Amino acid sequence: MARQRTLRLAKVAPPVLLASFYLGLILSGAVALLLPLSTRVPITIMEALFTATSAVTVTGLSLVDTGTTFTLFGQIVLLVLIQVGGVGLMTFAVLLLSSLGLSVNTPSLHVLREDLNQSSTHRIMDLVGSVVRISLVVEAAGVVALAFVFVPEMGVQKGLWFAFFHAISAFNNAGFGLRPDSLSAWVDDPIVNLTIPALFLLGGLGFVVIGDIVQKRRWRLLTLHSKLMLVGSAGLTIYGMSMFAILEWGNPLTLGTLDGWGAKLLASWFQSATTRTAGFNTLDLSQLHDSTTLVMIGLMMVGGGSASTAGGIKVTTLMVALLATVAFFERRELRAFGRTIASDQVLKVMALMTISILAMLTALFLVSISHDGDFLDLAFEIASAFGTVGLTRGATGELDTIGRIIVMFLMFMGRVGPLTLGFLLATRRASRVRFPTGHVYLG
Repeated sequence: MARQRTLRLAKVAPPVLLASFYLGLILSGAVALLLPLSTRVPITIMEALFTATSAVTVTGLSLVDTGTTFTLFGQIVLLVLIQVGGVGLMTFAVLLLSSLGLSVNTPSLHVLREDLNQSSTHRIMDLVGSVVRISLVVEAAGVVALAFVFVPEMGVQKGLWFAFFHAISAFNNAGFGLRPDSLSAWVDDPIVNLTIPALFLLGGLGFVVIGDIVQKRRWRLLTLHSKLMLVGSAGLTIYGMSMFAILEWGNPLTLGTLDGWGAKLLASWFQSATTRTAGFNTLDLSQLHDSTTLVMIGLMMVGGGSASTAGGIKVTTLMVALLATVAFFERRELRAFGRTIASDQVLKVMALMTISILAMLTALFLVSISHDGDFLDLAFEIASAFGTVGLTRGATGELDTIGRIIVMFLMFMGRVGPLTLGFLLATRRASRVRFPTGHVYLG
């Protein structure tokens, strides 16, 4: 019987299985959040389902205030959903099987490959071990650093829980906080403004990149993927910080409320880094200039890195697209850091970007029909949902049922959808028929 079940699972595409597993986790999480033990005040099925979806997809958008709505048990449920969703459902499943001394079959390895966004199952178990070790070490360091801020202010018990909750939420790029104003109370605190971004930037880099850095420790020995991720991440963060500071420096409702250039640069750095799908904020985003909002939408669409806790189209996707554009105009092969990038990688970039843009435009169109709100706020919300960022300008709570369902679908798609569709398109059997080459006028 077990063998027949394994054979049936083997016939199902791994991304489809992975999406099904995540859907099951979301439904289980919603049921747990509906328990009277989880909440201080009753919540609706939609609120529980929305919160569970946001937690599993490590987004951070919410219809209720986490700190006042959920009890300690409910907050623990959220953390479990965040940790499993961020590090990877299959990573935990395989780790559990290995700890029990059970073997991991081939279909499970293929699903794990999709969960970690790898091209093969070669040394996949080594990567699982690295993922778990990196997660525990970085999160523990985050808890210790944040405790120096929260414990003196709140006391030992509450302060440690605040540090623990926000460290896990930050590293997994979830954006769930225990205060309705996120981290605005610590807008000029250097420890919070350095520790929290460090956590979600490390989580957004990807476990492959972190492992590569730890093992090789020299720039020239790093893989092409690691180099593209590091250069791209640094460039996007610096760009976002610079643009935010320039556009908001004199805004009396954002940076203009802070004293001194140091506090303003810290706030600009935080808001730039948080667009890498983290979801925390230290300023009121509803008061941003439209130009700044557009910059943040673009950064949220890009997101973090592959095999990471972040969402978005990914930094490497953007880097390959830019490099391909330069290579086209220079009439040369696509290369970077002394390595050639295969043409099929460019086709994958085109597919992912096309799917992502069409998904967001379609969702924005549908939400704008069901909700007559500010268009820029809706666009910000859609980009935040698809990039699994969690930043909001207040539109989430105003959406009707249809709008909330669309946002939940976007969060889910942002976590597993594009890869699933891409896999199904890529695994169609190639035709043996060859047609004559045609010419198409472009541009």
